[in-house]
Amino acid sequence: MTTETTFNWGVIGPGGIANRFAGALAAVPGARLAAVFARDAAKGQAYADQWRAGGEPARVTTALPDLLADPSVDAIYIATPHSNHGEYIRAALLAGKPVLCEKPLVTTREEGQTLVDLARERGVFLMEALWTRFLPAYDMAGRLLREGAIGELRAMQSSFCFASVYDPQHRQWNPALAGGALWDIGIYNLAVTRWVLQQMNDGVCPEPVAMDVQAQMAPTGVDAAVNVTLHFPGGVTSQFRCGFDAASVNAFEALGSKAGLRFPLDFWQAEAVELVTRKAPAVRTEAPFIINGFEGEIAEAQACIRAGLVESPRMPHAETLALLGWMDAIRARFPTA
Repeated sequence: MTTETTFNWGVIGPGGIANRFAGALAAVPGARLAAVFARDAAKGQAYADQWRAGGEPARVTTALPDLLADPSVDAIYIATPHSNHGEYIRAALLAGKPVLCEKPLVTTREEGQTLVDLARERGVFLMEALWTRFLPAYDMAGRLLREGAIGELRAMQSSFCFASVYDPQHRQWNPALAGGALWDIGIYNLAVTRWVLQQMNDGVCPEPVAMDVQAQMAPTGVDAAVNVTLHFPGGVTSQFRCGFDAASVNAFEALGSKAGLRFPLDFWQAEAVELVTRKAPAVRTEAPFIINGFEGEIAEAQACIRAGLVESPRMPHAETLALLGWMDAIRARFPTA
């Protein structure tokens, strides 16, 4: 660390999602945007100027080794298209820089395992930025689930859909940029499924005993929409749809023997939790962000890095690998040309 109070972040990929990251830094004690790597110097400078937070703007470089060799940079946040995550994670770990990388960490479990092994061999922190797990609404919902508020879990239902104009060059539709609905947004449906099962099973998520998968493929060959039903021991199911072709409120509901627990809108960025029973109004509890929701994962990463950890107890390597394994299994059931 550079000092006890300042934590200097370097950003790789100053695009849209990196703006949310930079905006959340103000809520995390010590966090500061210190350096930016961008292929386009003008774009990088515009990002640094936008998020200067009243002081000097972050240093901008178009040379990755320059960023990774900077002794003042305490950790790297990666926000590039999925297709580039692996190369940047590997370079940062080899340089001894802790990494917080946007989801999905990479696009196969095999590659994920290679990077986890490298992080462990080098003793360098690595965490997938699955920010949902650190939201106040999930902390609240987790307590309700563990305390038995819904009774026995029977099923889960969710959607994550939005209408996106088809553009073969856009990262959502471009196979060279690891496009496709499952990697881009369906990971959240899988993540909330695993999270609920962990709350209900003392931290352990059972593996599905069967998967029903239907996928609609875009002309570029990526998945435009995916419908999945996961079957778990005891008859529990999780059904979800993710896609770039439809509008939805994107709710999530866990159905229990006594009540339902619901994130009523945009479950991956929920700011409210509802308990639902058949003959009574939903009991709603608000759980707003401090700034934009990214502050939780940033604080977690900083605390873990300062403690000398190689992984987060709340978003461990095993969880990232399990999610990648489920996505591998679902993708293996996609139709082929």
